[in-house]
Amino acid sequence: MTKNALIAIGVAALLGSCAPEAPEAPSLLEGEWIDLTHDLSEDSVFWPTADPFRHDTVFEGMTEGGWYYSAYNIVTSEHGGTHLDAPIHFVEGAQTTDEIPLENLIGPAAVVDVSEAALADRDYQVAVEDLQDWEAAHGRLPEGAILLFHTGYAQFWPDADAYMGTAERGVAAVSQLHFPGLSPELARFLVEERDIRAVGLDTPSLDYGQTQDFMVHRILFAENIPGFENVAGLDRLPPLGATVIALPMKIRGGSGGPLRIVAHVPGAR
Repeated sequence: MTKNALIAIGVAALLGSCAPEAPEAPSLLEGEWIDLTHDLSEDSVFWPTADPFRHDTVFEGMTEGGWYYSAYNIVTSEHGGTHLDAPIHFVEGAQTTDEIPLENLIGPAAVVDVSEAALADRDYQVAVEDLQDWEAAHGRLPEGAILLFHTGYAQFWPDADAYMGTAERGVAAVSQLHFPGLSPELARFLVEERDIRAVGLDTPSLDYGQTQDFMVHRILFAENIPGFENVAGLDRLPPLGATVIALPMKIRGGSGGPLRIVAHVPGAR
């Protein structure tokens, strides 16, 4: 073996001994998985102007061959039940459902509990001060966070009257909607001062029920920040530490779609 070869082996061994060990990935087999999704069914809450969910039977029962078989057709609006709002929902040329990067749908969760104020005022709009109070207790919002707001309204699901202020259907019912949402000021603060991947909450809309201009949607979606609406189970998540996986039906060119959203909380049981 040549002198140069021996030197190369020695350098490689030295570098190998000095190289830092890769961090151990958290085990998804440990901790707790929490489903943040309402069942999609005929009694799911939909926007008053959206067609409700239908689950029609094609066949259910014993076949002539002697085995059981079932199959169904589903009909649904993109925006009902636990669902995704894609940025194109309110911004022309923004990302459609199938174009949203996976890194905007999977990531660390930050959960802000505004339930005390929201339950006291059906028209509450989450303020910048609410987030600043949370940061005073838990530190600055992590970069790349999926930001979730717990308003406490998931407890009313699927009672449409209690959940969103009216059980009536049609265009006239929209003016009767009363439920909490984000304030436009908070939306601007998030896009200008913080780095988030997505925003979600446990009400029918990112904007509060009495909005006239859907400004929160427009501000966030202009930056291709998607929204998760009608989320369940946020009371079960810690303020920090959970990982969210929010995968919608991959509808080509969609403005949204049914969403299965879950969270992993390490070490919890």
